[in-house]
Amino acid sequence: MTCAELLIALLRDRYGADTVFGIPGVHTVELYRGLADSGLRHVTPRHEQGAGFMADGYARATGKPGVCFIITGPGMTNIATAMGQALADSVPMLVISSVNRRDTLGRGQGRLHELPSQQQLLAGVARFSHTLLDPAALPEVLARAFAVFDGMRPGPVHIEIPIDLFDTQVPTPTQWSAPTIHRPAPDPAGVATAAAWLHEAKRPLVLLGGGCVAAPEAARALVERLDAPTVTTINAKGLLGNGDQLSPRHPLDLGANAALPAVRELAHDADVILAIGTELGETDYDVVFDDGFLLTGRLIRVDLDPEQLVRNQSLSLGLIADAGATLSAMLAHFPTALSRQGHQRTAAAMEALALPQDPAFAPFVPLFDTLNEVMPDAILVGDSCAPVYAANHLVTKSEPRRFFNASTGYGTLGYGLPAALGAKLARPDLPVVAMVGDGGVMFTLSEIATAVEERLPVVILLWHNGGYEEIRRYMAANGVIPIGVNLHAPEFQTLASGFGCLSTRAEDPASLAKALAQRPEQGPLLIEIDAHRWSAG
Repeated sequence: MTCAELLIALLRDRYGADTVFGIPGVHTVELYRGLADSGLRHVTPRHEQGAGFMADGYARATGKPGVCFIITGPGMTNIATAMGQALADSVPMLVISSVNRRDTLGRGQGRLHELPSQQQLLAGVARFSHTLLDPAALPEVLARAFAVFDGMRPGPVHIEIPIDLFDTQVPTPTQWSAPTIHRPAPDPAGVATAAAWLHEAKRPLVLLGGGCVAAPEAARALVERLDAPTVTTINAKGLLGNGDQLSPRHPLDLGANAALPAVRELAHDADVILAIGTELGETDYDVVFDDGFLLTGRLIRVDLDPEQLVRNQSLSLGLIADAGATLSAMLAHFPTALSRQGHQRTAAAMEALALPQDPAFAPFVPLFDTLNEVMPDAILVGDSCAPVYAANHLVTKSEPRRFFNASTGYGTLGYGLPAALGAKLARPDLPVVAMVGDGGVMFTLSEIATAVEERLPVVILLWHNGGYEEIRRYMAANGVIPIGVNLHAPEFQTLASGFGCLSTRAEDPASLAKALAQRPEQGPLLIEIDAHRWSAG
């Protein structure tokens, strides 16, 4: 086998890859030799940033790493933003790239696509970045990448292969099966101490993050036995759901509302807090940016990353362990449910929040009610835009991996559309909705062509409010004359038609419901909503 052929065979046969996102170039032609007959589906985005976002959406929808093939130089600087988003949200992504010939690396000769050090540049947005200098080491380096995905806090991994190695003959491995990797189990003494504290607690609180999404049954069971109000972050939406799409909210679920006053009061008054698989980061717990999320009780944290245990809040007890294993181990200490008025405290907090009546959220309530009526099982994928900010607070899903967006953490624009395409490729059995704004969608609007080419029936819900509304409001609130936020918008209906994408407009819930019900079975549908007319109606 050549090095390139071995790479494809290992991805397919050892690691179960079925889809690759990439744009071929002169440097990667040999990487593509044999790909057509490999059984792997190759999806060609219109920009490498789109490739990274598609891989991200694929990974979030399934838990499997998204795989990208990217060219040297500009391809890698283009995908760096998507890698940064995936790193911030602990999303597994494997980026395979070319790099210049071994004998030219670091010499500054002005070679095609040359960077002073591509590996150093990408190391800052990856769990690790490796330059393959010995083609026989490829199986080991790939195994290292998947060990990161399976055994520690995941994120992007970058492997670059010099162009003179792609067609080099390499020995065929004798072992094709992937190793089985178990994440660390929690220390029994630590679990016992945590359980004792939780038994003694009068006002417990649970904080569940995206690190728990693989263990929804255990999470729901522990929360119920603790009878504790529970914050589920944006990446943990649906974690406490029971699969009932008509009534998805669990009575102990406070949602992703940790930045709002009623939940902050619960947090401040909690005597013991159990935080599992969550960064306790600003954009989940302090989205109003005033450092007002304060924990005064004893804090128990569980995370795969020991450094994360001591960030953001004062730690009392830390467990370096897998979230699912810890949830199961903790359950053994609570054979019967306790009673600490958790349901009542949660209900009181949600009543005090009155989210549907909040002026910031009220215009979006009919929108999400309509989506839930017509497409209750849909995966909602969002960009940074007004409907997504509201959805973070309003939307509840019945299962995990059905709601994710780029409005938190790294917070890049342009994510929603390509990530939704990746989610649809990963889960063709589920409807997918991309929620985008007229400003952010322009970053990756060209990926409509990919959706048409791949015949992906994704609904693109485009909220048109004439520019960067969030920044416009921030400027006004801080006495800054708005500059650069009132954007000239294209005629989106004409653009969609030019791509071969069906499109329509919706001004109220009835017209939106009609458009959603008539969406095509193959190919995307763009639904443009005039924000001012919708809010006025």
